[in-house]
Amino acid sequence: MGRVEGKVAFITGAARGQGRSHAIRLAEEGADIIAVDVCQDIDTVPYAGATDADLAETAKLVEALDRRIVAQQADVRDLASLQRAVDEGLSQFGHIDIVSANAGIASFAPALELSEEVWQDVIDINLTGVWKTVKATAPAMVERGQGGSIVLTSSIAGLIAFPNLAHYTAAKHGVTGLMRTLAVELAPHGIRVNSVHPTTVDTPMVANEPVWGLFLGGVPGATREQAAEGMKALNAMPVPWVEARDISNAVLYLASDEARYVTGTTTVIDAGAMAPFKIPHQA
Repeated sequence: MGRVEGKVAFITGAARGQGRSHAIRLAEEGADIIAVDVCQDIDTVPYAGATDADLAETAKLVEALDRRIVAQQADVRDLASLQRAVDEGLSQFGHIDIVSANAGIASFAPALELSEEVWQDVIDINLTGVWKTVKATAPAMVERGQGGSIVLTSSIAGLIAFPNLAHYTAAKHGVTGLMRTLAVELAPHGIRVNSVHPTTVDTPMVANEPVWGLFLGGVPGATREQAAEGMKALNAMPVPWVEARDISNAVLYLASDEARYVTGTTTVIDAGAMAPFKIPHQA
């Protein structure tokens, strides 16, 4: 697996879940980390948000790997707060080589039942927030003239459709298109841009009662064990979800020099969820 020794990675949504996993995995391979997260609940999201304590725990885990970290609260909807985090990271480390635009939320309803607020929160965080993350970080990479790697977190919902997720699917498709345009625009600067497309991942965005119930057809009080059986139907391989580290390994590869000519690609980690023919699994 690729090394990222001496590089600095800017990661959004880093307080827990995939973001924390990316921070740890990159730190294991030698990167210093700039970790940001909004660290608050979002009113339209049916599960609890990350906290300041979660972000502090990410910092502790990175430091335990003998790597440096700047951890700051920042909202990807607010370009100024992202810029402050970038400026602090640059003041500490001097450069940014890797960007993981990972912050994201999910909520669920049929398209015609989504409120404007629910729609807008998902678009603002999952799509516009990705663009703002790149807008805040990429200029320093361009100015330094040493290239770099930007990895945008999309989803298999950025490649195929899902019912009850029109806003999420639209945002993640938007991320895919944004990635392709950025790959072209930033290639002359040696900056590679790719996206990762996971199936369901065992993080707080998925591992909560409302989501478990959704996958079981609206069962109230659904348990993790019940959901695990129901969610196997999404994937061709007999697993209900993948682990955050599975996505982090893909991010690490795309961030490393082993992928030095890989740009404009959609890296799918889906346990066969997008396969057109799937093997039915027995309970």
